[in-house]
Order: sequence, then structure tokens, then C-alpha cells
Amino acid sequence: MATMNISLPDQMKAWVEAQTEDGKYANSSDLIRDLIRREQIKQEKIAALNEKLEEGFASGISDKSLDQIMSEILGKTQG
Repeated sequence: MATMNISLPDQMKAWVEAQTEDGKYANSSDLIRDLIRREQIKQEKIAALNEKLEEGFASGISDKSLDQIMSEILGKTQG
């Protein structure tokens, strides 16, 4: 495993140390790794959402009314 040194303002350092004192994390490295994993997952979800939005925009504007669309959806779920 590679090592990385980071500099934190005193307030952030104190927060990291407080998170490790309650026993949830063995040390500050565990906490930082968990935060990075969470951020990676969050970014993957955002990228997937953006991809779906782009697909939606690329599909164009429907000429159907909202009532027509809802009827189609409800017909599929009830059928």
C-alpha cells in the first residue's frame, strides 16, 4: 500500500481525530479511505445519472400530453 502525507487545517485534523476516537475507525487512514470510497461511489452515481439525462435529452421532445404518457405507464403496470 502506498503512503501519502496530507496537510489539514487544525479544525479538520481535530475532526478526523474525533471520528477515530469513537472506535468506528481504527485510525485516520481508515477514515480517509472510507471517505474516498464514498466519494468514488457518489461520482459513479452522478456519472450514471448524467448519462441517463443525456439519453433523455437526445431522445427529443414528445408530442404526447402528460395524461397520455401517464395512461401508457399505468396501462403497462396494470397490464
